[in-house]
Amino acid sequence: MTDLSHLDDQDYPAFTTGQAAKMLGVQEAFLRSLETHDLVRPERSEGGHRRYSRRQLTLVARVREQLDEGHTLAAAARITGLQDQLADAHNQINELRAQLARHNPDR
Repeated sequence: MTDLSHLDDQDYPAFTTGQAAKMLGVQEAFLRSLETHDLVRPERSEGGHRRYSRRQLTLVARVREQLDEGHTLAAAARITGLQDQLADAHNQINELRAQLARHNPDR
């Protein structure tokens, strides 16, 4: 039976540079420039071709939005990084609240 578990994997490198560029409405050179600036690190196929995951495409779209708003690439990278840190902090807070509620059901 064929293993299809990777279909739900956000980190599975499923998309070529051309596919990714077309999906996002950007030039392939833009994707390569993000790699040059260490914002996105696509995996490589056995033939050496870049392969992007859905998680990476989401990040590229977020960076592109920041650039479209007039931010520099460095600022866009910083903003998306801070947004991710904030989301992680919120997730940790929610997890801690859930643990606290389990240990103190009367509260």
